[in-house]
Amino acid sequence: MGTWLRAERFDELVADALDLIPGPLTEAMDNVVVLVESRNPDDPGLLGLYEGVALTRRDSSYGGVLPDRITIYRDALLDVCSDEQQVVEEVVVTVVHEVAHHFGIPEHRLHELGWG
Repeated sequence: MGTWLRAERFDELVADALDLIPGPLTEAMDNVVVLVESRNPDDPGLLGLYEGVALTRRDSSYGGVLPDRITIYRDALLDVCSDEQQVVEEVVVTVVHEVAHHFGIPEHRLHELGWG
């Protein structure tokens, strides 16, 4: 089970991964929050999830909505990693993957780019 790394350390790794995103992209992120949860209740093996309206799909009617959510699932990620270095790598891939969805990049394209 994925409980071998302290939750605080995992949160730091997620923050570090977000810091790797180039400044112009983080500045372009709009109305989105990044959360860490233990597991997705509907799909316990899911590593991350983007929920919201991608920037490329927003139009003049977009407004007054709750922030988009990027959720990183700690225990699911820890389940697929054997050491902290692997966690670092998988967290970066997962964070970049979900942030890319916020920018409207579809799943198949992320896999083609090696971020799947």
